[in-house]
Amino acid sequence: MSSTEREAAPTQPIPAARAGAVPWARIGRALLPAGLFVGVRLVGLAVLAMMATGSGTRLGDELGSWDGQWFLGVAQGGYDAVPPGLVDAYGNRTPDTPLAFFPGYPGTISLVRFLTGLPSLPAALVAAALAGIVASYGVARLGELVPGGSRRVGLVLVTLFASMPMAVVFSMAYSEALFCAGAAWALVGVLRRQWLLAGIAAGVAGLVRPTAAAVVAAVGLAAVVAIVQRRDGWRPWAGGLLATSGLLGYLGYVAARTGSPTGWFTVQQVGWDSRFDGGAATVSFAVEALGDGRTVMEVGTVAILVGALVLLVVTAIQAKRGEYPWPLLVNSAVVLFMDIGSNGLMGSKARLLIPAFTLLVPVAAGLARRRPGTRVAVLVGCVLVSAWFGAYALTGWSYAI
Repeated sequence: MSSTEREAAPTQPIPAARAGAVPWARIGRALLPAGLFVGVRLVGLAVLAMMATGSGTRLGDELGSWDGQWFLGVAQGGYDAVPPGLVDAYGNRTPDTPLAFFPGYPGTISLVRFLTGLPSLPAALVAAALAGIVASYGVARLGELVPGGSRRVGLVLVTLFASMPMAVVFSMAYSEALFCAGAAWALVGVLRRQWLLAGIAAGVAGLVRPTAAAVVAAVGLAAVVAIVQRRDGWRPWAGGLLATSGLLGYLGYVAARTGSPTGWFTVQQVGWDSRFDGGAATVSFAVEALGDGRTVMEVGTVAILVGALVLLVVTAIQAKRGEYPWPLLVNSAVVLFMDIGSNGLMGSKARLLIPAFTLLVPVAAGLARRRPGTRVAVLVGCVLVSAWFGAYALTGWSYAI
């Protein structure tokens, strides 16, 4: 065949199967963070269901218990029409008592209920599940962006995140999943110098939990550094201001409602005896819990707090060497400072550490370097221990979490 004939020959058609093939491998890769998060949480729910049955309660009742009742109450009637049966830790109720609960998560429940027509509790669980999935992608991205990070580190980090000791609240009518979604993406924005993303995500987190002070500090300090170094123009200014909007906005709203600039803090102290005491109550609790080993929950909580402090030291050393991003260290340090430094309910200490998930980065990086068999064995162990501990906290522990 001559060259002319070869040029005139028709091009071979692409097989229809190839032309219209769905890139399943690419889709599966994209869905991995969500799949890992959902898979871990399903294990936790299965264990909780078994233990709830054994203790004579129902899974649905456990998933909407404790603070979940308050979030559902605010979602149903707003701050002025919360069901009358909801009271503070002392059995009291004033018009200001509901203001202790930030509006971000109840508002999300109301939105899901409006869009789907679901009853309040299912809407709350759907909202938490969707927020957890959004958080899982932010956490996976952080694992890729840290020094020495990779796709594998990100996926391991997601698994550890979903199996934190009190990760059971990701599957409850609680606000942690939504908060972590905002915090994770705010920190991603900082590491990528996407200041508008960082500011908006931190602002959202500020409408969900007071712990937003940690991520606001991380975003704000990073923005100040960028401004001093004259990087990224006006964007760090905008990001820093947006980051404070949610937290300061709600605290300002409560101040206007109560007529006191410290209104929200007063509501917390009067209703739940929650205040900053420099860690005195936490130290006393730890000494007593270790001294008599009263319950698994109390001893486990002390162990979790100690473990978090150890990881804080490790990350501080890595940050000094340039091996760990300092904004992540700021987030972790402020979360621990707020948790350990306040008295509050000691049974809630482990749950309140969840926003310090950034402490898990060195653990994820270390596991990512291990052999697959070792890595899988450790992660499976973490999932099972987390599932049991979370279920025990709801079915075997008699106090609020």
